[in-house]
Amino acid sequence: MAMASAFINPNFSSISSSSPSIAPKLYSLLPSSSRHNPRSSPSLSSNFPRFSSQSPPSLPPCSAIRCSAAAPPPPSRRPPYVPSRIPDPRYVRVFDTTLRDGEQSPGATMTSKEKLDIARQLAKLGVDIIEAGFPASSKDDFEAVKVIALEVGNALDPHDGYVPVICGLSRCNEKDIRAAWEAVRYAKRPRIHTFIATSGIHMEHKLKKSKEEVLDIARRMVAFARSLGCDDVEFSPEDAGRSEREFLYEILGEVIKAGATTLNIPDTVGFTTPEEFGKLIADIKANTPGIENVIISTHCQNDLGLSTANTIAGACAGARQVEVTINGIGERAGNASLEEVVMALKCKGEHIMGGLYTGINTRHIVMTSKMVEEYSGLHVQPHKAIVGANAFAHESGIHQDGMLKHPSTYEIITPEDIGLERSNEAGIVLGKLSGRHALKRKLLELGYDIDGEQLDNIFWRFKAVAEQKKRVADADIRALVSDEVFQPAVVWKLHDLQVTCGTLGLSTATVKLVSADGKEHIACSVGTGPVDSAYKAVDLIVKVPATLLEYSMNAVTEGIDAIATTRVLIRGENNHTSTHALTGETVHRTCSGTGASMDIVVSSVRAYIGALNKMLSFVEQTPSEVPAERTPASV
Repeated sequence: MAMASAFINPNFSSISSSSPSIAPKLYSLLPSSSRHNPRSSPSLSSNFPRFSSQSPPSLPPCSAIRCSAAAPPPPSRRPPYVPSRIPDPRYVRVFDTTLRDGEQSPGATMTSKEKLDIARQLAKLGVDIIEAGFPASSKDDFEAVKVIALEVGNALDPHDGYVPVICGLSRCNEKDIRAAWEAVRYAKRPRIHTFIATSGIHMEHKLKKSKEEVLDIARRMVAFARSLGCDDVEFSPEDAGRSEREFLYEILGEVIKAGATTLNIPDTVGFTTPEEFGKLIADIKANTPGIENVIISTHCQNDLGLSTANTIAGACAGARQVEVTINGIGERAGNASLEEVVMALKCKGEHIMGGLYTGINTRHIVMTSKMVEEYSGLHVQPHKAIVGANAFAHESGIHQDGMLKHPSTYEIITPEDIGLERSNEAGIVLGKLSGRHALKRKLLELGYDIDGEQLDNIFWRFKAVAEQKKRVADADIRALVSDEVFQPAVVWKLHDLQVTCGTLGLSTATVKLVSADGKEHIACSVGTGPVDSAYKAVDLIVKVPATLLEYSMNAVTEGIDAIATTRVLIRGENNHTSTHALTGETVHRTCSGTGASMDIVVSSVRAYIGALNKMLSFVEQTPSEVPAERTPASV
């Protein structure tokens, strides 16, 4: 008979009693009769009130009610990595699935180069596990995961020995699992993540299998993954939030016996509330045989807007891995947002969560967010928590007055905590006389750490804009960075463009493109307008049929001299396909592109060429060479 283990109230003033060392402050709030192993007492549930009557722990003085000031620094070193346990019970592993689940967002297709760039940035951020993709879905995805495993998965930090785990997703079948292993095996710390649905609705309508069949498949496939030589295997019971509890405990117990080291509990459709999800984690911890030998993980979708709250509830209930994405991107309404979960733990972990902490370097959050935003083509809404453009903006007179008197009146974290610098404190206003040093300073204020050739290219673009505008705004700088830095590998580059349009005849466009080998190509075309004619001229040169699915343009500042940013989404007629991880359906890739210019037609053409370059990056490639001297290793 399953036993209830704890009840989580909305403000987390009590948590599971099964791990007193994990949350000593909260554990001390429980009655003494409740402080024992929940599996040893069938009457445990009666010892726990549904909602705690205790007052929350006292807060620090008013002057310190700010995350950056109130929370003491976490331990200087993250615990040594052991697949099935964490030496410090307060440490929460961060599992980032931006490159896998995040890329399932419509229009969020990323090239291998872009995925590698993001993986490198995630390593700077300090994530513990990078789920680099679904290797069996396509050859492109397999190659991208392999390159990330070879490069990022072997980039050992000389100071603390940190190197991220590189994980590949697979369905519960030998073909998928073998592909995942072949893609990740050259990382120092490879992991296979395999899953199968366990809810009644999924087993009946999607899998068309019985409980016994699903249980047998899960057990055999986890054992198969271990037999390949992988010592780090994660198992997910898909749609765990709607699965029958007793069956969930049974299948989790069997995969533990088969060799699973992490059990991920997904709220696949975002159906649970924080109290429900926290109780689910606590019940699994109390009723699953062998659970003390593995790590419990959370994966919360955001269909009801509760993914961050559910993830925090899971961590409070005993989960020690959280699966998240940058900016919360992902299937349907997205996933739990890394920046929200991490900053919530940083702000509240010490005071009301028993000292929970992560190894994330939060000063890299903004740069990572911007990189994912640009490469995925999914813009962050202005009011997005932590990384939205308005997150540190104060327009109300009352708020401005409070901020001038003391920043803590309306900010619980500082911009510096996440990698921003407070704008305009040095009185820097950019114009045509500004130099590289001033531009570099402004870029740092905006969260961009850019040097070398990229800085030079942005500088000359900035000077061209400054010649036409009296003052270059922050939004202008962001647009230039987007157009210059976060672009796919260059296959075609716009050199010149001339259009004629109006009411007196057909619009015409002449376009000159430069190919990757430096050759110039010129074409002319007519169309219904300047953008249509320019796109048709580009098509005559590139000769790759594509369908324009979306087109949007925005002025980044007010005024007639504003920079225009354009975003397009295209689908190639002969484009590559991939397999959807959850449904198994064949998905046609769509590719996004962005462009920026003070000329709206130039902006439009740059965006279209960017999308074409991304699409052309998905070409048949020979498998990457694996260095003969490098052998698979697990550290």
